[in-house]
Amino acid sequence: MSISLPGRTVVFDYGEVIARFPDDASRRRIEDLAGVDPDVLWPCYGRHRHALDRGTLSAGAYWRAIEADTGAAWTHTRVHELWAADFPSWFVPEPGTLDVIADLADGGTRLAILSNAGLDFASPFRHSPLGELFEHVFVSAELDDLKPSATIFEHALAELGTTAAATVFIDNRSDNVEAAQALGITGHLYTGPEPLRRFVDELAALPTERR
Repeated sequence: MSISLPGRTVVFDYGEVIARFPDDASRRRIEDLAGVDPDVLWPCYGRHRHALDRGTLSAGAYWRAIEADTGAAWTHTRVHELWAADFPSWFVPEPGTLDVIADLADGGTRLAILSNAGLDFASPFRHSPLGELFEHVFVSAELDDLKPSATIFEHALAELGTTAAATVFIDNRSDNVEAAQALGITGHLYTGPEPLRRFVDELAALPTERR
């Protein structure tokens, strides 16, 4: 069923909205390859993620930073194996969200992605079958910026040639949604596909002047 939001642009976060959080099997694979106590590994994994997402660390440098923090000693091959285990774990789709996106696209609604992600994610976001539905894909590492900064939202609005009032933003993090709302963007805190569909259906049902 198509969903039309004339005059609106809907901007989606990627991780844990379009794609699911990595499953336990993926995380165990990374733990096995790392050979590091998981209680040490995962805090280090998270600690350097912002630098990766901002583009100040390459994918290889990101894993070397984790290596240094954990006291591991990984070969070049092992670093690539860790990346190759981690990277696809962020691409398991959430079918219900994809259905909503497809319905919006079928209705002629403008779509964009705004994701905190490293440089290595940009091409798959843009060139996957789903990526073809999006007019623009904004990746934080390419912009040297991160949500929830106001400037990253302002950049997206300028590139899209639209206004905050004509934009809808969907993210699973409340701080990102609140930052968008502070600029006058309509925000939706993502908690699952069904609430998302109700939200866009209700938005589509509003009189045009209230959308």
